[in-house]
Amino acid sequence: MAVLTEEQSMLRDAAKSWVQEKSPVTAFRKMRDSGAELGYDVAAWNEMAEMGWAGVIVPEEYGGSDFGYLSLGLVLEELGRTLTASPLLASGLAGASALILGGSDEQKQAWLPKIADGSAVVALAVDEGPHHRPEKVEATVSGGKLSGKKVFVLEGMAADVFVVSATEGGKVELYLVKADDAGVTRTKLSLADSRGAANVVFNGAAAEKLTGGAALLDKVLDRARAGLSAEMLGAALQAFEITLDYLKTRVQFGQVIGSFQALQHRAAKMFTELELSRSAVEAALSAIDNDAPDTAELVSLAKAKMGDTFHLVSNEMVQMHGGIGMTDAHDAGFYLKRARAAEAAFGNQAFHRDRYAKIQGY
Repeated sequence: MAVLTEEQSMLRDAAKSWVQEKSPVTAFRKMRDSGAELGYDVAAWNEMAEMGWAGVIVPEEYGGSDFGYLSLGLVLEELGRTLTASPLLASGLAGASALILGGSDEQKQAWLPKIADGSAVVALAVDEGPHHRPEKVEATVSGGKLSGKKVFVLEGMAADVFVVSATEGGKVELYLVKADDAGVTRTKLSLADSRGAANVVFNGAAAEKLTGGAALLDKVLDRARAGLSAEMLGAALQAFEITLDYLKTRVQFGQVIGSFQALQHRAAKMFTELELSRSAVEAALSAIDNDAPDTAELVSLAKAKMGDTFHLVSNEMVQMHGGIGMTDAHDAGFYLKRARAAEAAFGNQAFHRDRYAKIQGY
């Protein structure tokens, strides 16, 4: 586990306390059952913003705290434990990163303060098909107008502005497109894990270019991947803890099922994989904070490892709970669905193993 500063410990503890009190899994279930248009509780999001979480990576001059990505990862980990739905990953991390790294002074001034106080949601629109292939971009820009389609846009229904990948003159760039532009049409998606998402069509929408091209896109995606990995870590840890408690209390054949050696071995396997995954996630977030030369490798390592681990733990959660684990009345299904959706987002395990190998020269 990373050695935390006093400020980071306080941030983590505050997030843990708030999540337990204000956003347990029952709140997620209620949000899902209500069919919330945006895919999250607006009042809860406003509370998060008031606590400063939306501005953790935003520079102080734009209203943030500039605490870094490891710090934001601590918050995302706690939110992941209870599957808390919010725009923090999409806007407070991915959207903010695009503007911090590639925005002009004017663009930063226009949007970063709004991201930091939660009054605006910025969504990253990159994928154009069912698989994550960020290098394949068919959306185009001509004369400052962007046209194309993006799918599975996280928090796409809530977005006030999109960060969109498109080509201009054969080169990949990122652009800001306001959601209320007449050339923007979005359609709500119903994802398996009930997270807020949309398909978005751009038809001659006004676009402002960010600086950085394909390199900027890679950096923004890596930050989103690392943040999602932290959220996945929290969810996997909680799923493991719930399962472990069940093994300690469920009686079958006259004894607690946790006394069966085969189940003990499976629990030990989950524990060791979670510890390895934590190390990988924290290494990726720290590399981003330190602008390390091996950041891309560490991020792909973390996302691939976390995908494998969450897949394992969510499967075991359902299996070890038996029949009750298959019902919607139990939370196991929520964690299983989140695992599958999170695995695919921003590149699945196969994508990141291939990327890691290519970076290593294979």
